[in-house]
Amino acid sequence: MSEKELNAYRLTSMEEPSDEMLAAIMKEAAAEATASTNKALADYFKEISAMLQKKVAVL
Repeated sequence: MSEKELNAYRLTSMEEPSDEMLAAIMKEAAAEATASTNKALADYFKEISAMLQKKVAVL
């Protein structure tokens, strides 16, 4: 399935997605969720590390 076909489909459409299309949609959603989660975790641990460094510098 081409990316153009995938991007043209809307879940609000009256037609049901094919199994192939649904799998591609779910795979893309999972990849985006994983990337978003990884960025949030990296930002979180960066902030924790900065707070720890600041605390250690005070002591």
